[in-house]
Amino acid sequence: MKTTPSAATNAVVAQLNALSDPTYAAVSRRFFKTGPGQYGAEDLFLGIRVPTLRALARQWGHLTPMDAAALLDAPVHEQRFLALLMMIGLYRKGKDVVKQRIFDLYLENTEHVNSWDLVDLSAPHIVGQHLLERDKTPLYRLARSQNLWERRIAVVATFCDIRHGRFDHTLAIAQMLLNDRQDLIHKAVGWMLREIGKRDPAVEKDFLTAHCRRMPRTMLRYAIERFPEVERRQFLKGGHRAKDPQATR
Repeated sequence: MKTTPSAATNAVVAQLNALSDPTYAAVSRRFFKTGPGQYGAEDLFLGIRVPTLRALARQWGHLTPMDAAALLDAPVHEQRFLALLMMIGLYRKGKDVVKQRIFDLYLENTEHVNSWDLVDLSAPHIVGQHLLERDKTPLYRLARSQNLWERRIAVVATFCDIRHGRFDHTLAIAQMLLNDRQDLIHKAVGWMLREIGKRDPAVEKDFLTAHCRRMPRTMLRYAIERFPEVERRQFLKGGHRAKDPQATR
């Protein structure tokens, strides 16, 4: 979705450019894997650290949701990060009509929420929060997407449910993504399962016992990261897999 930049958004962009640090930008390009064929290919970096971006989000917190959406439509990583910080702030303090507008703008602009840090920053606080007491159909649509980042949004958004002691949708989406081919999805699913385990170890272990035979190794490793060493070894060696209902199929 294309939006027209305002004078305020142009001022934000100018301020970001003035804060550019080429040395740190080079570090960011390596960290976020921007080489040919990598997930961050062609992403541009100014080299601005997160605390500075958070301060800018507070400074520009008076901008509108449409201003934030205009900033999100950019090739510069830090600009998209700042736009999402602004959207989160506007969502938190907004009335219902504003919250709905930000949620809609977010889903209209998922093509720009296109890195793991952007997803992890925003999905729980906008998508997850908005759907906490609403129909979860949008999450399942995202989980079925051909777009890597939309699938990651789907599972990471359920972190909001997890924080409220609700695990059913996380587990359902995790099951949908068991055969996903993307490492960044394996990590996200394993992370959410680990978060469930922090709150209810039995729920996580029941899921792992049922499904770990099908799990990518990375997903399993992330999920069992906090387990005692002996139990972690048992899962990695397959000692908990005999109860897997898929085992005899």
